[in-house]
Amino acid sequence: MPEELIPENPEQETEENEAEKVKQRKNGLYPGVSDELASNMKSGWADTELHDLQPIAQAEHTAARRAALSARFPGERLVIPAGNLKTRSNDTEYAFRASTEYAYLTGDQTQDGVLVLEPTGERGHEATVYLLPRSNRENGEFWLDGQGELWVGRRNSLAEAEQLLGIPAKDVRELPAALTEATGPVRAVRGHDAAIEAALTDKVTAERDEELRVHLSEARLVKDAFEIAELQKACDATARGFEDVVKSLDKAEATSERFIEGTFFLRARIEGNDIGYGSICAAGPHATTLHWVRNDGAVRAGELLLLDAGVETNDLYTADVTRTLPINGTFSPLQRKIYDAVYEAQEAGIAAVKPGADFRDFHDASQRVLAEKLVEWGLLGDLSVEKVLELGLQRRWTLHGTGHMLGMDVHDCAAARTEAYVNGTLEPGVCLTVEPGLYFQADDLTVPEEYRGIGVRIEDDILVTEDGNRNLSAALPRQADEVEAWMAQLKA
Repeated sequence: MPEELIPENPEQETEENEAEKVKQRKNGLYPGVSDELASNMKSGWADTELHDLQPIAQAEHTAARRAALSARFPGERLVIPAGNLKTRSNDTEYAFRASTEYAYLTGDQTQDGVLVLEPTGERGHEATVYLLPRSNRENGEFWLDGQGELWVGRRNSLAEAEQLLGIPAKDVRELPAALTEATGPVRAVRGHDAAIEAALTDKVTAERDEELRVHLSEARLVKDAFEIAELQKACDATARGFEDVVKSLDKAEATSERFIEGTFFLRARIEGNDIGYGSICAAGPHATTLHWVRNDGAVRAGELLLLDAGVETNDLYTADVTRTLPINGTFSPLQRKIYDAVYEAQEAGIAAVKPGADFRDFHDASQRVLAEKLVEWGLLGDLSVEKVLELGLQRRWTLHGTGHMLGMDVHDCAAARTEAYVNGTLEPGVCLTVEPGLYFQADDLTVPEEYRGIGVRIEDDILVTEDGNRNLSAALPRQADEVEAWMAQLKA
């Protein structure tokens, strides 16, 4: 990874650098920049401005979302930042991912962007997106600064951004000063841009800002047509990623869970932006750890692989799918018994997903089946299923809730009010996961020894439709016989 050039004497700057200093770093190999080189770098570059660009695919949807937000907060200035780069180590950064709220309302994913909705009278707003313009070629920013375009790539001009996003664009470097001078009520999404928050420090309140965050979270509960298509795209790519893993299980056995992680990641990067969350590639007893993301364990024939992974599309919508697979292609009798119990619980949960149902219904339906199986297997003494559910005793082996909202965040709409989410009612356009599981820890002395170290989860992404539901991840088999046949076909 090359190091950027820097002047030897930061004090000796050109007039252009006085106006806008270029970020500098110690210990560069070049002793400085000659006047001749600086002059040479200013000229001889073609005009690369793009014209007659078409709006991005979701532009009409982001416009509708902004209109709904405007109607909810009339007369108030609304500030929604994308966020800034975060340092990983010294001068290297984590890959940037725009804040969900900003991307949802603009379709833009660039760092340092800020959406501002300025009130126009008592009703309505004018939206402006504040962005970094093209790198400055007069002061050398484009080739001297570590974030200059010759280092990290070309970014859109403000005019290009306007055409793509359908929103007027301005220079974000002018925004903090403008916000400092702003008057009237303001709300902002916090936690993404310290400079923006500092400019608004005497104009906002935590309570009002939280109301904005909650509203934007609840606005995403019902997906529009663009979002549903993106979630289907994410699920389809994820299915292909699972196929890739099955085809390479022999290589994983020769190495570790990391081969599985890398195999799925390759599919995510080929067909989308990234993985939507850290892939859980849990083989053997690691399958009993709900969020096993170390992925450094052995992959052994005769054991199970619990793979929980999702492709995030280029527009930042993620799938969230889990399959539990016999590494050698065939379930043992005990593995199948546990797997079939989880499958039956998932079937009951999916059947409960429909318009007008309570959000909790699918969880309750799945948990009842799991409690019935645990009682049937003699793991809870002589207690009735009703008593087990009343006391929540099944949770020793089920542990987690049976599902969650899904969208741009893998656990989408997390800031929504309880009455709108877990105590809410399902309606068409809601997308959620149904993911029951049974996990018998390796050190659990309350279960027979042969159960210990077995973990099973089956998870699908379910869209509520007008007449019931649609399984967006149905391309991946779920029933045990189908799983075995699918794996055999892929390995043939």
